[in-house]
Amino acid sequence: MSGHAIRLERVAFGYGADDVLREVSLELPAGSSTALLGPNGAGKTTLTRLLVGLRRPREGRVLVGDWDAATKRPDEMARRVGYAFQHADQQLFARTVADDVAFGPRRLGLGREGVAGVLDELGLLAVARRHPYDLPAPVRKLVALAGVLAMRPGVLVLDEPTTGFGAEARALVVAALRRRLDDGVTVLAVSHDLEFVAETAERIVVLEGGRVTADRPAGALLRDPAALAALGLTAPAATRIGLALVLPGEPVREADVVAALAGVRWKAC
Repeated sequence: MSGHAIRLERVAFGYGADDVLREVSLELPAGSSTALLGPNGAGKTTLTRLLVGLRRPREGRVLVGDWDAATKRPDEMARRVGYAFQHADQQLFARTVADDVAFGPRRLGLGREGVAGVLDELGLLAVARRHPYDLPAPVRKLVALAGVLAMRPGVLVLDEPTTGFGAEARALVVAALRRRLDDGVTVLAVSHDLEFVAETAERIVVLEGGRVTADRPAGALLRDPAALAALGLTAPAATRIGLALVLPGEPVREADVVAALAGVRWKAC
């Protein structure tokens, strides 16, 4: 499995006279992981929908690899881009979890071979024969994500993938994405969940008023309280601990903070 680079070239989009995106230029290398942050109404979801052909830019180009998304149907784009909607109920329709997850791979000619593995990966085997709408909202989000992962796309575009999740469900998603990143998949995630962002993103792009207003390494932005406060956000607990203790390596991920703390303790002994 390999990813595709994403490139937006001076992209503009609007509804009538209302501009939503204004001259957005952005390049995400193949195999990279980027978080897209910004206030409500900034244009984040619109940008993600351009990547899968659900919207067409008014100006500029949206490229996924060598494909111009504006020239492809959404079902064609699905061969390269797996898209998980912010609201999982927009994706779920089958009578059982297993059938829902298997639908996309079947349409792409992939069969059901990888379905059980993805269900297991996201902790869904026990509910595989249940109707998705009999499950709690966070579990439905996992089902929708499983359907995307089962199609084995080279690009994953996720809109608020961990909303309403506790630590256990978030950890399942983080582990699944890290495995895809190890395989070279490109990941773009819209998220307000900075614990999730800290664990998965290498880079953070901030969108405000339809424009890119910041583009920084994830660790640098997560360690910048003023920049986060301007977005109405607070750094994850592990990152704040690292900052407060001035840990070596400036860690932001929980495991890295724990490792740095262990190293400091060992030296102190």
